Amino acid sequence: MCGRYTITVTLEELMLHYLIAESNVPFQQPKFNVAPGQMVLAVINDGMKNRLGELKWGLVPSWAESIKLGNKMINARSETVWDKPAFRPLMTRKRCIVPADGFYEWQRQENRKQPMRIVRRDRGLFGMAGLYDTWTSPDGLKLSTCTILTTAPNSLMAPIHDRMPVILQREDEAAWLDRSMNDPAALNRLLRPFPDELLEAYPVADGVGSVKKDDATCIEPLVSNA
Repeated sequence: MCGRYTITVTLEELMLHYLIAESNVPFQQPKFNVAPGQMVLAVINDGMKNRLGELKWGLVPSWAESIKLGNKMINARSETVWDKPAFRPLMTRKRCIVPADGFYEWQRQENRKQPMRIVRRDRGLFGMAGLYDTWTSPDGLKLSTCTILTTAPNSLMAPIHDRMPVILQREDEAAWLDRSMNDPAALNRLLRPFPDELLEAYPVADGVGSVKKDDATCIEPLVSNA
């Protein structure tokens, strides 16, 4: 799964990467421990240009009776996304990218779980494939939410966890956002494990397990006392 990640780059870097000329997002404060239920930055295409905005992490389908459903839908398995009523219609018209520069996963080690941060070897920005939808409450309040797609682990991730987020290749990002692209076979080809040789994993301190902790110490490599 993907339940925590980091996004520490500047707003200008995000806009440059996704070719966004202007944004309603006033600023981007570094986030070292993004968690489900929070507002997250996401990129969509409106049919003419890319747009950067905020979505709540935890998908609430437009037809949901309660907002609480979002707590259970932070991730969507890419292998079955076409089979699920909550995701199938979004695959053809409401795809997004959730930018990140690292994500966390917990590796079981004997009697404990060691938090690991996974990053690009070049420490660059990457885009996680996502889906979004807008839910309207009975009193008319609109809420836009998202989920992050997951896939089978590559060889780097396999010893850490049995799932990993779908990280799009840079050259595939435009196709994922393209609303005119709705062929299942073509889209499925984008939902593959990211090359393990382009990623690196390192241990971090247990404090990252608390959603209240969000500072630069979250991403510092754990120093062994051995």
